[in-house]
Amino acid sequence: MTDLELRPLGKSKVQVTSLGLGTVPLSGVNTDVSYDEFEATILAGYAAGIRYFDCAPMYGFGKSEHYLGHALRANKLRENVVVSTKVGRVLKPASRTKPLETVYGIDWIDPLPFLDTYDYTYDGVMRSFEDSQHRLGLDYIDVLLVHDVGRAWHGDQSKFYWDQLRASGYKALDELRSSGAVSAIGLGVNETDSVVGVAREFPIDCSLIAGRYTLLNHAPLEAAFDELLQRNVSVIAGGIFNSGILATGVAGPTATYDYGKVPAEVVEKVESIQSVCAEYSVSLPAAAMQFVYAHPAVATLVMGAKSGAEVNQNVKAINETIPAAFWYALQSSNLLPANAPLPTAGK
Repeated sequence: MTDLELRPLGKSKVQVTSLGLGTVPLSGVNTDVSYDEFEATILAGYAAGIRYFDCAPMYGFGKSEHYLGHALRANKLRENVVVSTKVGRVLKPASRTKPLETVYGIDWIDPLPFLDTYDYTYDGVMRSFEDSQHRLGLDYIDVLLVHDVGRAWHGDQSKFYWDQLRASGYKALDELRSSGAVSAIGLGVNETDSVVGVAREFPIDCSLIAGRYTLLNHAPLEAAFDELLQRNVSVIAGGIFNSGILATGVAGPTATYDYGKVPAEVVEKVESIQSVCAEYSVSLPAAAMQFVYAHPAVATLVMGAKSGAEVNQNVKAINETIPAAFWYALQSSNLLPANAPLPTAGK
């Protein structure tokens, strides 16, 4: 087992390891995953020191929650780990439900026979939470995140769903946290502005933000992360490889940027970063992970993995020794902004 640092989520009692294991790849993205493969990956993460696991009703339309809950219960791990799941979607039988059309739609391989419907109302949040408890087989859930609320996902419909959340969804979240049914609440989104907006009007503890703060994306440094830090809202950083390009580099045969074709300007920037990596004998994934984790607003990195080997690669990368000169070289080459928090020298 590798010792991974613990950090709190906001003002809550929840503490998460520096690495969390996300279950999106284990829920049927591009390839089928058996329960045995799912369980083996979870156990590999646990053996490596990971104590935070993230799932959602959307992932495999219930599969991630069913599989994760069973793996934790069957191996008697529940009391030793932190589990997060999400609300904002209610699953209904696929035979009687129209598929949603979304910007970031995923064609799950062999999902459970359900489809998701959006519902950010009080009743929708409570129904989603209780359904998740049943699928997970857990009587409490440590972290509950409102999934994909905001313009990045809903576009012109975003105001409709924001109004649902403000009118009654917040009340459900507050009741669940106050009652002890959950210990921390927040958002799970692909944007930063919505997190800041919610933090200004409702006391959240944390937010899972995917792909917005990486070696390639620095916009949160302009003000957002400072405000979240001031408000004691912890960032759970996801998508730190920007869906692949920062894991594989430009030569990777399946390299993507935010789930699409890699733009020419991104290719050029990644090539420049890789050149500095080569000069200092630093792996690109290690640089990507340690850069994000260095920001004091970030409590943990949620990393997807399809196997124990991928889990161990991630653990190795976050523990790789990186000289301080490497980070200064990136800054002097204008590949990182001057105000970016940098990892501690030698780590």
